[in-house]
Amino acid sequence: MIRARAFRLAQLIVNGFDSFFADYLNLTLGAHVRFENAAWLDVHHAQQRRQTLYQEKIAQVVRLARNTVDSNLEDPELWLEVKKKFIPLIENHRNLEVVESFYNSVYCHVFQHKVIRDKYAFANHSTAPTGREIDKTIYRSYSGSIPVRELLPQLIEDSGLENEFEDLDRDVGFIQKVLQRDLMPKLPSGATADDVKVQVLRSLFFRNKAAYLVGRTLCLGQVYPFVIPILHSEDESRRLYVDTLLLESSDISIVFSFTRTYFMVYTDQPSQYVAFLRSFMPRKPVFEMYAAIGFPKHAKTEFVRYSVRQIKKAKDQFVIAPGIKGMVMLVFTLPSFNYVFKVIKDRFTPPKSMTREEVKEKYTLVKLHERAGRMADTQEFDNLVFDRRRFSDELLEELRKEVPSVLEENGNILLLRHCYVERRMIPLNLFLPGKNDDEIRDVIDEYGNAIKQMAGANIFPGDMLLKNFGVTRHGRVVFYDYDEICLLEECNFRAIPEPRTEEQAMASTPWYSVAENDVFPEEFRLFFTGNAKARKIFEELHDDLYDYRFWKAMQEKIASGSVESVYPYRRMKRFQQR
Repeated sequence: MIRARAFRLAQLIVNGFDSFFADYLNLTLGAHVRFENAAWLDVHHAQQRRQTLYQEKIAQVVRLARNTVDSNLEDPELWLEVKKKFIPLIENHRNLEVVESFYNSVYCHVFQHKVIRDKYAFANHSTAPTGREIDKTIYRSYSGSIPVRELLPQLIEDSGLENEFEDLDRDVGFIQKVLQRDLMPKLPSGATADDVKVQVLRSLFFRNKAAYLVGRTLCLGQVYPFVIPILHSEDESRRLYVDTLLLESSDISIVFSFTRTYFMVYTDQPSQYVAFLRSFMPRKPVFEMYAAIGFPKHAKTEFVRYSVRQIKKAKDQFVIAPGIKGMVMLVFTLPSFNYVFKVIKDRFTPPKSMTREEVKEKYTLVKLHERAGRMADTQEFDNLVFDRRRFSDELLEELRKEVPSVLEENGNILLLRHCYVERRMIPLNLFLPGKNDDEIRDVIDEYGNAIKQMAGANIFPGDMLLKNFGVTRHGRVVFYDYDEICLLEECNFRAIPEPRTEEQAMASTPWYSVAENDVFPEEFRLFFTGNAKARKIFEELHDDLYDYRFWKAMQEKIASGSVESVYPYRRMKRFQQR
């Protein structure tokens, strides 16, 4: 009897995944038309909808299972059989890895995220074969003997974009100059045009207000990546233009960074797209690539497998993360591991007065929102297990003091009932000391740009202290402390009233009324307490952020339906300054 029920449940999960994936692809397929029509608000709505689709389908599968399997779904013995029946059902599935993660999600939903084991699911091991070759059907191939002036228009035409270009000849000229300057000198000496092949992924990558054409050039065993961002004119013509050509691995890595996940990419073989991308970004872990192309749940599965391997190999201990301790989060890390673990404290340091659920809602807001390339992506975990012996005494003491409600210790097992995992960065306040004037100027300009770009995405960070921003290995400044975050449209930006009496001028507390959502940008100068040099540079570059009228104007743009353009590369990279 149990085998028959197990088979029905296994088949139900496969069907559930196929149903989800069809809806997912159809939603993604619309990205092309949304871009052509410059329907930017629809872009964001579709992104949010795609994010919620997965959990809805998991819940639906579990409801169906309770009605059709006629068994106790919480019976571990049932799941032993389900996994046995599931493996042959997916043996030839085109998306073996992702359907396994879907199975894991169903299992976790049933058992309310209790510790997952390979015995019952696909926790640390996958049945998918490794080292598969890249399927030639995912890209278009072109001969290097085709002149650039003919090749680029061909690439554009083959991409399926139907909008006219402002001046494609002009854009081709820009691209030729960059190729001559930055690519040609790198090609192996003696290489001829016949030795060159150009391969371009069939799907464009859509994010925010841009479409990215992604490909690689092959020559005598060497791989040279390229990304071509295509944008809309700001007028009503809906004409297009090529904004730049990215050839450097560092620039392309930023395009696919952990702050810019969830591209709309139409692919019915995500593992193949990941393999193609990693052929020229080998340093990026597999899970970051899956997140980049819009598969965050499978990215989470891959992250767990990656972290288990990395932590097992490491010899160091988990310690409290460097920097000023947070009022809301306890943050710890493994020094040899590029990620931090963030746990919501049981009691918040005054003046913080929010609840645990409110903090979780802030993180959900960021997960579903357009992050403008300036907010770190996070993975949320329930019941994460560690070896207690790997924790420093100081960290154990801190955990027992600050998060006892989510901490469970059993012998050498330490379990956290809830936490977030995030890419580790250097806190901006720790980055600045010891840097020269040019380095400080560059990173403070980045800090101001980050605040402005978040504002353009309708996000107000709330607490803009330097310690709440991190510096990535590429020098990008990224916000990562979300407990004070809110929608920009919810704020009431005000100028500090002029005092009318001497008593008001000398008052140690505000003499004027202050509502909960009032924000006084003039007070932002306090964020630079103790760093006069950084403050001076910031005021030179971004003093408009002290003016309430800047914020009011940004709110008016958002209210009118305007969506700000965000570029994952420096302004100097653009062909034209518009």
